Amino acid sequence: MKLEFEYGHGTMAAELPDSTDVFIPGQTVPDPPHIPEDKIAEETLKSIRNPMGMPPLTELAHKGSKVVIVFPDRVKGGEQPTSHRKTAIPLILNELYSAGVEKKDILLICSNGLHRKNTEREIHGVLGDELFNEFWPTHQIINHDSEDYEHLVDLGTTERGDPVLMNKYVYDADVAVLIGHTQGNPYGGYSGGYKHCATGITHWRSIASHHVPSVMHRKDFTPVSGTSLMRTKFDEIGQHMEKCMGKKFFCCDAVLDTYSRQIAVFSGYAAVMQPESWKVADKRTYVHWADKKYDVLVFGMPQFFHYGEGMGTNPIMMMQALSAQVIRHKRIMSENCVIICSSLCNGFFHKELWPYLPQMYEMFQHDQMNILPDMNRYGEYFATNEEYIRQYRYCNAFHPFHGFSMISCAHIAEMNTSAIYIVGAQEPGYARGMGMKTRATFEEALADAKRKYVGENPNILALPLTFKTASVHLCMKDPSQNSTHVEVGNHPCCG
Repeated sequence: MKLEFEYGHGTMAAELPDSTDVFIPGQTVPDPPHIPEDKIAEETLKSIRNPMGMPPLTELAHKGSKVVIVFPDRVKGGEQPTSHRKTAIPLILNELYSAGVEKKDILLICSNGLHRKNTEREIHGVLGDELFNEFWPTHQIINHDSEDYEHLVDLGTTERGDPVLMNKYVYDADVAVLIGHTQGNPYGGYSGGYKHCATGITHWRSIASHHVPSVMHRKDFTPVSGTSLMRTKFDEIGQHMEKCMGKKFFCCDAVLDTYSRQIAVFSGYAAVMQPESWKVADKRTYVHWADKKYDVLVFGMPQFFHYGEGMGTNPIMMMQALSAQVIRHKRIMSENCVIICSSLCNGFFHKELWPYLPQMYEMFQHDQMNILPDMNRYGEYFATNEEYIRQYRYCNAFHPFHGFSMISCAHIAEMNTSAIYIVGAQEPGYARGMGMKTRATFEEALADAKRKYVGENPNILALPLTFKTASVHLCMKDPSQNSTHVEVGNHPCCG
Protein backbone atom coordinates (compact mmCIF):
# COMPACT_ATOMS: atom_id res chain seq x y z
CA MET A 1 0.00 0.00 0.00
CA LYS A 2 1.49 3.33 -1.08
CA LEU A 3 0.48 6.44 0.87
CA GLU A 4 1.60 10.06 0.93
CA PHE A 5 2.29 11.82 4.21
CA GLU A 6 2.90 15.51 4.93
CA TYR A 7 6.54 16.56 4.82
CA GLY A 8 7.70 20.17 4.86
CA HIS A 9 5.57 22.01 2.32
CA GLY A 10 4.96 18.82 0.32
CA THR A 11 4.64 15.08 0.97
CA MET A 12 6.75 11.96 1.38
CA ALA A 13 5.72 8.55 0.05
CA ALA A 14 5.54 5.44 2.20
CA GLU A 15 5.15 1.83 1.13
CA LEU A 16 3.23 0.14 3.95
CA PRO A 17 1.78 -3.38 4.30
CA ASP A 18 -1.59 -3.91 2.64
CA SER A 19 -3.01 -4.77 6.05
CA THR A 20 -2.48 -1.15 7.19
CA ASP A 21 -5.65 0.63 8.31
CA VAL A 22 -6.18 4.26 7.32
CA PHE A 23 -8.14 6.92 9.19
CA ILE A 24 -8.80 10.44 7.89
CA PRO A 25 -11.00 12.75 10.01
CA GLY A 26 -14.32 13.55 8.40
CA GLN A 27 -13.80 10.96 5.65
CA THR A 28 -13.29 7.52 7.18
CA VAL A 29 -16.18 8.23 9.55
CA PRO A 30 -18.33 11.11 8.29
CA ASP A 31 -19.01 14.01 10.63
CA PRO A 32 -22.57 14.67 11.82
CA PRO A 33 -24.44 16.99 9.43
CA HIS A 34 -23.44 20.64 9.61
CA ILE A 35 -25.90 23.52 9.45
CA PRO A 36 -26.53 24.52 5.81
CA GLU A 37 -24.87 27.81 4.93
CA ASP A 38 -28.17 29.57 4.29
CA LYS A 39 -29.37 28.57 7.78
CA ILE A 40 -26.28 29.41 9.85
CA ALA A 41 -27.28 32.98 10.69
CA GLU A 42 -30.82 31.91 11.57
CA GLU A 43 -29.67 29.10 13.87
CA THR A 44 -27.01 31.26 15.50
CA LEU A 45 -29.50 34.06 16.20
CA LYS A 46 -31.98 31.57 17.63
CA SER A 47 -29.30 30.39 20.06
CA ILE A 48 -28.29 33.94 21.02
CA ARG A 49 -31.89 34.92 21.73
CA ASN A 50 -32.54 31.78 23.79
CA PRO A 51 -29.49 31.48 26.06
CA MET A 52 -29.20 28.68 28.61
CA GLY A 53 -29.12 29.60 32.27
CA MET A 54 -29.18 33.40 31.91
CA PRO A 55 -31.18 36.26 30.36
CA PRO A 56 -30.70 37.28 26.71
CA LEU A 57 -28.41 40.16 25.75
CA THR A 58 -31.35 42.52 25.26
CA GLU A 59 -32.08 42.19 28.99
CA LEU A 60 -28.45 42.27 30.13
CA ALA A 61 -27.49 45.42 28.19
CA HIS A 62 -28.93 48.90 27.86
CA LYS A 63 -27.91 52.38 26.81
CA GLY A 64 -24.62 53.24 28.53
CA SER A 65 -23.55 49.59 29.01
CA LYS A 66 -19.88 48.85 28.39
CA VAL A 67 -19.53 45.62 26.42
CA VAL A 68 -16.53 43.46 25.54
CA ILE A 69 -16.70 40.73 22.91
CA VAL A 70 -13.86 38.23 23.33
CA PHE A 71 -13.02 36.14 20.25
CA PRO A 72 -10.41 33.37 19.69
CA ASP A 73 -7.15 33.97 17.84
CA ARG A 74 -6.23 32.44 14.50
CA VAL A 75 -5.27 29.10 16.10
CA LYS A 76 -8.96 28.29 16.72
CA GLY A 77 -11.74 27.81 14.19
CA GLY A 78 -12.04 28.69 10.51
CA GLU A 79 -11.86 31.86 8.45
CA GLN A 80 -14.47 31.10 5.79
CA PRO A 81 -17.17 33.77 5.19
CA THR A 82 -19.66 31.80 7.31
CA SER A 83 -17.22 31.06 10.16
CA HIS A 84 -18.59 31.30 13.70
CA ARG A 85 -16.77 34.54 14.53
CA LYS A 86 -17.92 36.26 11.35
CA THR A 87 -21.49 35.05 11.83
CA ALA A 88 -22.03 35.43 15.56
CA ILE A 89 -20.39 38.79 16.29
CA PRO A 90 -22.54 40.89 13.88
CA LEU A 91 -25.69 39.20 15.21
CA ILE A 92 -24.64 39.94 18.78
CA LEU A 93 -23.89 43.53 17.86
CA ASN A 94 -27.38 43.94 16.41
CA GLU A 95 -28.89 42.60 19.64
CA LEU A 96 -26.80 45.04 21.67
CA TYR A 97 -27.66 47.98 19.43
CA SER A 98 -31.36 47.14 19.70
CA ALA A 99 -31.01 47.37 23.49
CA GLY A 100 -29.52 50.86 23.22
CA VAL A 101 -25.80 50.03 23.44
CA GLU A 102 -23.70 52.48 21.47
CA LYS A 103 -20.85 51.47 19.20
CA LYS A 104 -18.37 53.60 21.16
CA ASP A 105 -18.99 51.43 24.24
CA ILE A 106 -18.00 48.15 22.56
CA LEU A 107 -14.50 46.62 22.59
CA LEU A 108 -13.44 43.47 20.69
CA ILE A 109 -10.61 41.53 22.34
CA CYS A 110 -8.62 38.73 20.70
CA SER A 111 -8.11 36.09 23.41
CA ASN A 112 -4.57 35.13 22.43
CA GLY A 113 -3.52 34.44 26.03
CA LEU A 114 0.14 33.39 25.90
CA HIS A 115 -0.08 32.83 22.15
CA ARG A 116 1.52 35.50 20.03
CA LYS A 117 -0.55 38.60 19.42
CA ASN A 118 -2.34 38.33 16.10
CA THR A 119 -1.18 40.78 13.44
CA GLU A 120 -3.47 43.31 11.79
CA ARG A 121 -3.71 41.03 8.76
CA GLU A 122 -4.58 38.00 10.90
CA ILE A 123 -7.25 39.92 12.83
CA HIS A 124 -8.68 40.99 9.48
CA GLY A 125 -8.71 37.35 8.39
CA VAL A 126 -10.57 35.99 11.42
CA LEU A 127 -13.12 38.83 11.63
CA GLY A 128 -13.69 39.65 7.95
CA ASP A 129 -14.03 42.96 6.12
CA GLU A 130 -17.21 44.24 7.74
CA LEU A 131 -16.19 43.89 11.38
CA PHE A 132 -12.58 44.84 10.77
CA ASN A 133 -13.41 48.00 8.84
CA GLU A 134 -16.01 49.03 11.44
CA PHE A 135 -13.91 48.60 14.59
CA TRP A 136 -10.20 48.58 13.69
CA PRO A 137 -9.85 52.23 12.59
CA THR A 138 -11.34 53.40 15.92
CA HIS A 139 -8.95 51.19 17.94
CA GLN A 140 -11.81 49.03 19.23
CA ILE A 141 -10.08 45.74 18.38
CA ILE A 142 -7.14 44.74 20.58
CA ASN A 143 -5.12 41.67 21.49
CA HIS A 144 -5.05 40.52 25.10
CA ASP A 145 -1.70 41.40 26.66
CA SER A 146 -0.87 39.19 29.63
CA GLU A 147 2.04 41.47 30.57
CA ASP A 148 0.09 44.76 30.53
CA TYR A 149 -0.31 45.14 34.29
CA GLU A 150 -2.30 48.36 33.93
CA HIS A 151 -5.00 46.33 32.25
CA LEU A 152 -4.90 43.18 34.40
CA VAL A 153 -6.72 42.63 37.68
CA ASP A 154 -5.55 40.22 40.39
CA LEU A 155 -8.51 38.21 41.71
CA GLY A 156 -6.56 36.24 44.30
CA THR A 157 -6.90 32.48 44.07
CA THR A 158 -9.50 29.81 43.54
CA GLU A 159 -10.47 27.65 46.51
CA ARG A 160 -7.87 25.16 45.24
CA GLY A 161 -5.24 27.92 45.46
CA ASP A 162 -4.72 28.62 41.77
CA PRO A 163 -3.92 32.29 41.02
CA VAL A 164 -6.39 34.18 38.84
CA LEU A 165 -5.28 37.31 37.01
CA MET A 166 -7.54 38.44 34.19
CA ASN A 167 -8.02 41.11 31.56
CA LYS A 168 -9.27 44.31 33.24
CA TYR A 169 -11.33 45.40 30.24
CA VAL A 170 -13.33 42.19 30.61
CA TYR A 171 -13.55 42.54 34.40
CA ASP A 172 -14.81 46.14 34.18
CA ALA A 173 -17.36 45.57 31.40
CA ASP A 174 -21.08 45.49 32.15
CA VAL A 175 -21.51 42.64 29.66
CA ALA A 176 -18.72 40.19 28.73
CA VAL A 177 -19.35 38.00 25.68
CA LEU A 178 -17.18 34.97 24.86
CA ILE A 179 -17.27 33.71 21.27
CA GLY A 180 -15.98 30.13 21.40
CA HIS A 181 -15.55 26.91 19.46
CA THR A 182 -16.47 23.50 20.85
CA GLN A 183 -13.85 21.57 18.93
CA GLY A 184 -11.75 18.62 20.04
CA ASN A 185 -8.66 19.71 21.96
CA PRO A 186 -6.04 17.51 23.67
CA TYR A 187 -5.87 20.00 26.55
CA GLY A 188 -9.07 19.25 28.43
CA GLY A 189 -11.26 17.72 25.74
CA TYR A 190 -12.68 20.79 24.05
CA SER A 191 -11.94 24.41 23.32
CA GLY A 192 -14.60 26.96 24.25
CA GLY A 193 -16.58 27.25 27.46
CA TYR A 194 -14.51 28.05 30.52
CA LYS A 195 -11.30 26.98 28.76
CA HIS A 196 -11.66 30.11 26.65
CA CYS A 197 -11.47 32.60 29.52
CA ALA A 198 -9.15 30.48 31.71
CA THR A 199 -6.44 30.47 29.04
CA GLY A 200 -7.24 33.31 26.64
CA ILE A 201 -7.53 36.39 28.90
CA THR A 202 -5.28 35.49 31.84
CA HIS A 203 -1.64 35.65 32.94
CA TRP A 204 1.20 33.16 32.83
CA ARG A 205 0.93 32.51 36.57
CA SER A 206 -2.69 31.42 36.10
CA ILE A 207 -1.73 29.19 33.19
CA ALA A 208 1.19 27.80 35.21
CA SER A 209 -1.38 26.30 37.58
CA HIS A 210 -2.49 23.81 34.94
CA HIS A 211 -0.13 23.70 31.91
CA VAL A 212 2.60 21.96 33.94
CA PRO A 213 3.86 18.38 34.52
CA SER A 214 2.01 17.94 37.84
CA VAL A 215 -1.27 18.30 35.93
CA MET A 216 -0.40 17.16 32.41
CA HIS A 217 1.42 13.97 33.40
CA ARG A 218 -1.46 12.60 35.46
CA LYS A 219 -3.33 9.50 34.30
CA ASP A 220 -6.51 11.54 33.93
CA PHE A 221 -4.88 13.67 31.21
CA THR A 222 -3.95 10.89 28.75
CA PRO A 223 -6.11 9.82 27.04
CA VAL A 224 -7.97 13.10 26.65
CA SER A 225 -11.12 13.62 28.68
CA GLY A 226 -13.47 16.30 29.93
CA THR A 227 -12.98 15.18 33.53
CA SER A 228 -9.23 15.71 33.94
CA LEU A 229 -7.78 17.91 36.65
CA MET A 230 -6.82 20.39 33.95
CA ARG A 231 -10.42 20.71 32.77
CA THR A 232 -11.62 21.01 36.36
CA LYS A 233 -9.16 23.86 36.90
CA PHE A 234 -10.43 25.63 33.76
CA ASP A 235 -13.95 25.53 35.15
CA GLU A 236 -12.85 26.66 38.62
CA ILE A 237 -10.86 29.60 37.25
CA GLY A 238 -13.70 30.69 34.94
CA GLN A 239 -16.25 30.49 37.74
CA HIS A 240 -13.92 32.36 40.09
CA MET A 241 -13.77 35.14 37.51
CA GLU A 242 -17.56 35.26 37.37
CA LYS A 243 -17.84 35.34 41.16
CA CYS A 244 -15.37 38.23 41.43
CA MET A 245 -16.90 40.14 38.50
CA GLY A 246 -20.40 39.74 39.86
CA LYS A 247 -21.64 38.67 36.46
CA LYS A 248 -21.72 35.63 34.21
CA PHE A 249 -19.97 35.42 30.89
CA PHE A 250 -22.42 35.34 27.98
CA CYS A 251 -20.98 32.48 25.91
CA CYS A 252 -21.79 31.73 22.30
CA ASP A 253 -20.05 28.50 21.28
CA ALA A 254 -20.29 26.65 17.99
CA VAL A 255 -19.74 22.90 17.74
CA LEU A 256 -17.51 22.57 14.67
CA ASP A 257 -16.85 19.77 12.20
CA THR A 258 -13.60 18.75 10.49
CA TYR A 259 -13.75 21.78 8.20
CA SER A 260 -14.74 24.27 10.95
CA ARG A 261 -18.37 24.35 9.86
CA GLN A 262 -21.07 24.77 12.50
CA ILE A 263 -22.84 21.56 13.54
CA ALA A 264 -24.78 23.39 16.27
CA VAL A 265 -24.61 26.63 18.25
CA PHE A 266 -25.07 26.97 22.04
CA SER A 267 -25.32 30.22 24.01
CA GLY A 268 -25.63 31.26 27.64
CA TYR A 269 -24.09 30.52 31.03
CA ALA A 270 -21.06 28.28 30.56
CA ALA A 271 -21.83 26.06 33.57
CA VAL A 272 -25.13 25.11 31.89
CA MET A 273 -24.25 25.48 28.21
CA GLN A 274 -20.86 23.76 28.18
CA PRO A 275 -22.02 20.22 29.05
CA GLU A 276 -24.89 20.47 26.55
CA SER A 277 -22.56 21.52 23.75
CA TRP A 278 -20.27 18.61 24.60
CA LYS A 279 -23.09 16.10 24.12
CA VAL A 280 -23.37 17.18 20.49
CA ALA A 281 -19.62 17.55 20.01
CA ASP A 282 -19.00 14.03 21.37
CA LYS A 283 -20.78 12.59 18.32
CA ARG A 284 -18.12 14.10 16.06
CA THR A 285 -15.08 14.05 18.31
CA TYR A 286 -15.01 10.75 20.25
CA VAL A 287 -15.09 8.33 17.31
CA HIS A 288 -15.84 4.70 18.25
CA TRP A 289 -14.08 3.12 15.32
CA ALA A 290 -11.18 0.82 16.17
CA ASP A 291 -11.72 -2.91 16.60
CA LYS A 292 -8.10 -3.57 17.58
CA LYS A 293 -5.23 -1.81 19.31
CA TYR A 294 -2.46 -0.49 17.08
CA ASP A 295 1.24 -1.19 17.48
CA VAL A 296 2.38 1.44 14.98
CA LEU A 297 0.96 4.90 14.20
CA VAL A 298 2.20 6.50 10.98
CA PHE A 299 1.70 10.13 10.00
CA GLY A 300 3.46 13.12 8.51
CA MET A 301 4.26 16.56 9.88
CA PRO A 302 4.07 19.63 7.63
CA GLN A 303 6.31 22.61 8.32
CA PHE A 304 3.37 24.96 8.93
CA PHE A 305 0.34 24.10 11.07
CA HIS A 306 -1.54 25.04 14.21
CA TYR A 307 0.79 27.43 16.08
CA GLY A 308 2.56 28.66 12.97
CA GLU A 309 5.34 28.38 10.41
CA GLY A 310 8.13 26.18 11.72
CA MET A 311 6.03 24.09 14.10
CA GLY A 312 6.89 20.98 12.10
CA THR A 313 10.64 21.64 12.12
CA ASN A 314 11.21 23.14 15.59
CA PRO A 315 12.20 20.11 17.75
CA ILE A 316 10.28 21.16 20.88
CA MET A 317 7.13 22.01 18.93
CA MET A 318 7.49 18.77 16.95
CA MET A 319 7.51 16.76 20.17
CA GLN A 320 4.47 18.65 21.49
CA ALA A 321 2.59 17.89 18.27
CA LEU A 322 3.48 14.19 18.53
CA SER A 323 2.28 14.14 22.13
CA ALA A 324 -1.01 15.78 21.18
CA GLN A 325 -1.71 12.82 18.90
CA VAL A 326 -0.86 10.39 21.72
CA ILE A 327 -3.26 12.22 24.05
CA ARG A 328 -6.03 11.98 21.44
CA HIS A 329 -5.38 8.39 20.38
CA LYS A 330 -4.08 6.62 23.50
CA ARG A 331 -7.27 4.56 23.73
CA ILE A 332 -6.44 2.73 20.49
CA MET A 333 -2.68 2.37 21.08
CA SER A 334 -1.10 -0.86 22.28
CA GLU A 335 1.18 -0.79 25.30
CA ASN A 336 4.29 -1.09 23.10
CA CYS A 337 3.10 1.35 20.41
CA VAL A 338 5.63 3.02 18.13
CA ILE A 339 5.18 6.30 16.22
CA ILE A 340 6.73 6.85 12.79
CA CYS A 341 6.48 10.43 11.52
CA SER A 342 8.01 12.34 8.62
CA SER A 343 9.47 15.80 9.25
CA LEU A 344 12.03 18.04 7.60
CA CYS A 345 13.50 18.58 11.09
CA ASN A 346 16.01 21.00 9.60
CA GLY A 347 16.72 23.11 12.70
CA PHE A 348 14.36 25.92 11.69
CA PHE A 349 13.14 27.16 15.08
CA HIS A 350 11.48 30.28 13.65
CA LYS A 351 13.05 32.49 16.30
CA GLU A 352 10.67 35.38 15.56
CA LEU A 353 7.76 33.29 16.87
CA TRP A 354 9.62 31.30 19.55
CA PRO A 355 12.71 33.37 20.42
CA TYR A 356 13.36 31.40 23.62
CA LEU A 357 13.06 27.82 22.32
CA PRO A 358 16.63 27.56 20.96
CA GLN A 359 17.89 28.42 24.45
CA MET A 360 15.53 25.89 26.04
CA TYR A 361 16.63 23.21 23.59
CA GLU A 362 20.31 23.93 24.23
CA MET A 363 19.82 23.83 28.01
CA PHE A 364 18.09 20.46 27.69
CA GLN A 365 21.27 19.00 26.18
CA HIS A 366 23.34 19.72 29.32
CA ASP A 367 23.50 19.73 33.12
CA GLN A 368 21.96 16.32 33.83
CA MET A 369 18.79 17.06 31.83
CA ASN A 370 17.57 13.53 31.21
CA ILE A 371 13.86 13.99 30.61
CA LEU A 372 11.85 17.06 29.62
CA PRO A 373 10.28 17.57 33.08
CA ASP A 374 13.81 18.31 34.31
CA MET A 375 13.42 21.65 32.49
CA ASN A 376 10.37 22.66 34.49
CA ARG A 377 12.36 24.31 37.25
CA TYR A 378 13.34 27.05 34.79
CA GLY A 379 9.75 28.09 34.09
CA GLU A 380 9.84 31.31 36.09
CA TYR A 381 13.31 32.18 34.83
CA PHE A 382 12.07 32.21 31.25
CA ALA A 383 8.62 33.63 32.02
CA THR A 384 10.15 36.74 33.61
CA ASN A 385 12.87 37.30 31.01
CA GLU A 386 12.37 40.96 30.05
CA GLU A 387 13.60 40.64 26.47
CA TYR A 388 11.39 37.63 25.73
CA ILE A 389 8.45 39.50 27.30
CA ARG A 390 9.16 42.52 25.08
CA GLN A 391 9.12 40.26 22.04
CA TYR A 392 5.76 38.85 23.15
CA ARG A 393 4.32 42.32 23.69
CA TYR A 394 5.71 44.09 20.64
CA CYS A 395 7.03 41.55 18.10
CA ASN A 396 4.18 39.00 17.79
CA ALA A 397 6.19 36.29 19.55
CA PHE A 398 4.73 33.64 21.85
CA HIS A 399 5.06 34.34 25.56
CA PRO A 400 8.11 32.56 27.04
CA PHE A 401 6.03 30.51 29.48
CA HIS A 402 4.16 29.05 26.51
CA GLY A 403 7.30 27.06 25.82
CA PHE A 404 6.93 25.33 29.18
CA SER A 405 3.40 24.20 28.42
CA MET A 406 4.84 22.80 25.17
CA ILE A 407 7.66 21.01 27.02
CA SER A 408 5.24 19.60 29.60
CA CYS A 409 3.08 18.20 26.82
CA ALA A 410 6.09 17.02 24.81
CA HIS A 411 7.09 14.46 27.44
CA ILE A 412 3.76 12.63 27.06
CA ALA A 413 4.85 10.99 23.81
CA GLU A 414 7.88 9.47 25.52
CA MET A 415 5.73 8.36 28.47
CA ASN A 416 3.33 6.42 26.24
CA THR A 417 5.38 4.94 23.39
CA SER A 418 8.17 2.43 22.97
CA ALA A 419 9.90 4.58 20.38
CA ILE A 420 9.37 7.58 18.11
CA TYR A 421 10.98 7.58 14.68
CA ILE A 422 11.45 10.76 12.65
CA VAL A 423 11.98 10.03 8.97
CA GLY A 424 13.49 12.40 6.43
CA ALA A 425 15.18 14.70 8.98
CA GLN A 426 17.64 17.04 7.29
CA GLU A 427 19.33 17.73 10.63
CA PRO A 428 18.62 14.50 12.52
CA GLY A 429 20.59 15.57 15.60
CA TYR A 430 17.72 17.87 16.63
CA ALA A 431 15.32 14.92 16.75
CA ARG A 432 17.82 12.74 18.59
CA GLY A 433 18.34 15.58 21.07
CA MET A 434 14.65 15.25 21.99
CA GLY A 435 14.91 11.48 22.49
CA MET A 436 13.61 10.45 19.07
CA LYS A 437 15.13 7.94 16.67
CA THR A 438 15.91 8.88 13.07
CA ARG A 439 15.79 6.98 9.80
CA ALA A 440 15.86 8.08 6.18
CA THR A 441 12.57 6.47 5.12
CA PHE A 442 9.30 5.13 6.50
CA GLU A 443 10.29 1.66 5.31
CA GLU A 444 13.59 1.70 7.24
CA ALA A 445 11.85 2.93 10.38
CA LEU A 446 9.17 0.25 10.19
CA ALA A 447 11.75 -2.49 9.65
CA ASP A 448 13.68 -1.36 12.73
CA ALA A 449 10.50 -1.10 14.82
CA LYS A 450 9.50 -4.65 13.82
CA ARG A 451 12.89 -6.00 14.82
CA LYS A 452 13.05 -4.22 18.19
CA TYR A 453 9.53 -3.48 19.44
CA VAL A 454 6.44 -4.72 17.61
CA GLY A 455 7.28 -8.01 15.89
CA GLU A 456 6.83 -9.01 12.26
CA ASN A 457 3.06 -8.55 12.02
CA PRO A 458 2.12 -5.37 13.84
CA ASN A 459 -1.24 -3.66 13.61
CA ILE A 460 -0.50 -0.42 11.73
CA LEU A 461 -2.67 2.69 11.57
CA ALA A 462 -1.91 5.37 8.98
CA LEU A 463 -3.15 8.87 9.75
CA PRO A 464 -2.76 11.07 6.66
CA LEU A 465 -3.71 14.75 7.10
CA THR A 466 -3.58 14.40 10.88
CA PHE A 467 -2.10 17.91 11.26
CA LYS A 468 -4.02 19.41 8.34
CA THR A 469 -7.52 18.70 9.65
CA ALA A 470 -9.37 19.13 12.93
CA SER A 471 -8.46 15.90 14.68
CA VAL A 472 -10.81 13.50 16.45
CA HIS A 473 -10.23 11.45 19.61
CA LEU A 474 -10.18 7.84 18.41
CA CYS A 475 -11.80 5.21 20.63
CA MET A 476 -12.31 1.46 20.54
CA LYS A 477 -15.68 0.19 19.34
CA ASP A 478 -15.87 -1.85 22.54
CA PRO A 479 -15.81 0.62 25.47
CA SER A 480 -14.31 -1.99 27.79
CA GLN A 481 -11.13 -1.97 25.67
CA ASN A 482 -10.48 1.74 26.03
CA SER A 483 -7.47 2.65 28.14
CA THR A 484 -6.38 3.75 30.63
CA HIS A 485 -8.44 5.14 33.49
CA VAL A 486 -12.07 5.13 34.51
CA GLU A 487 -13.79 8.39 33.62
CA VAL A 488 -17.09 9.88 34.60
CA GLY A 489 -18.72 12.32 32.20
CA ASN A 490 -20.28 12.64 28.83
CA HIS A 491 -18.06 10.21 27.00
CA PRO A 492 -19.41 6.67 26.76
CA CYS A 493 -16.21 5.57 25.05
CA CYS A 494 -14.37 5.70 28.32
CA GLY A 495 -14.08 2.74 30.58
